[in-house]
Amino acid sequence: MPLNYHHLRYFWAVAHDGNLTRTAQRLNLSQSALSVQIKQLEERLGHSLFDRRGRQLHLTEAGRITLDHADAIFATGQELIATLQDAGRSRQALRVGALATLSRNFQIGFLRPMLARHDVEVIVRSGSPTELLAGLETLNLDLVLMNREPTTDSLTPYEIHQIADQAVSIVGTPGRFDPETPVRDLVAEHPFVLPTTDSSVRTAFDAMASRLSVVPQVVAEVDDMAMMRLLAREDIGLALVAPIVVQDELTSGRLVEAREHPRIRETFYAITLRRRFPNPLVQELLAEGGVAIGGQ
Repeated sequence: MPLNYHHLRYFWAVAHDGNLTRTAQRLNLSQSALSVQIKQLEERLGHSLFDRRGRQLHLTEAGRITLDHADAIFATGQELIATLQDAGRSRQALRVGALATLSRNFQIGFLRPMLARHDVEVIVRSGSPTELLAGLETLNLDLVLMNREPTTDSLTPYEIHQIADQAVSIVGTPGRFDPETPVRDLVAEHPFVLPTTDSSVRTAFDAMASRLSVVPQVVAEVDDMAMMRLLAREDIGLALVAPIVVQDELTSGRLVEAREHPRIRETFYAITLRRRFPNPLVQELLAEGGVAIGGQ
């Protein structure tokens, strides 16, 4: 039996409105008639499309997938009306969440295979770990990028993929320090811009300083890599960062990197949700093997 596109359009309208009563009024239908149309679509597809919680409608996983296809179908129809040029190929959507403090250079490097494709629309949203993981659970995100593993237990449906790992470096302006200076002397003699204390990189740095029997002078604690990059460029102090964060400055010579590494590494993760209908683009992206970010 072919798909009834009238049923699909009714579902599409309700999914975007998020309210059955409002959609019925807008379409000049009775609420019961609209419910019947959606029920018939669910029976045709063999899956529930909405999770009905009181008066609110929430898309199920099958509903989110159906909405993605409906968006593409009806967008193509509008493009056909607007133009006869061959610019209306349906584009697949990849919804990515990224920790607000995560390096933009890393994000671009990881997503580059999808950004280069004309048939894929990459949607990137930033947020806190709580916001991003909630986005995964509500199927508003397909994948989340973080530099820390989320807390998991036997009931947590997350899948954690380690996608990159890089040695952290000490960087600063050329006039501030000699790159040949040993790490111990750098920590003892210079002010530092460091990640906040909840960072695994900061924890490792503090442990290293303790082993070296030195007390670092901390002039700034920053949880945003873009801000750390700016503070290093403004010569506020030496910064403890993964080189990918400041790769443009290192290439131009605006910042230089200490030759001796502090033996600290930063790991990057892609977090996905165990899903019955995973977005195939996620698997393609993970199959690329992560992002090459160098380091020692």
